[in-house]
Amino acid sequence: MKKIIISGLIFALLEAVYVFLVALFMNSANKFLGPGPDGPNGPNMIGIVIFLLIFVLSAAVSGALILGRPILLYLDNKKREALELFGATLGWIFILLVILLIILAQKF
Repeated sequence: MKKIIISGLIFALLEAVYVFLVALFMNSANKFLGPGPDGPNGPNMIGIVIFLLIFVLSAAVSGALILGRPILLYLDNKKREALELFGATLGWIFILLVILLIILAQKF
């Protein structure tokens, strides 16, 4: 059980790092892409395409990080371990979310 909890923590931290990197990129996307054709707040077709591609890539990466190992365990007929790992990963993600919300609340 301890191994599953630690594995869940590792997958949750990898997911958090990935989300942070995507957020960092999106936060500074105007520096890379420049303003849209209708001005700094106008639509930019390339930017929209890049956003959607990042969205699809993020779904795939997040799915692999959160569901990949549990699916392999499930297919290896280790159903209980698969569900425990999935639950542990989601639990750690929830804990990370609560920690970030507490940090954010401290700023107000």
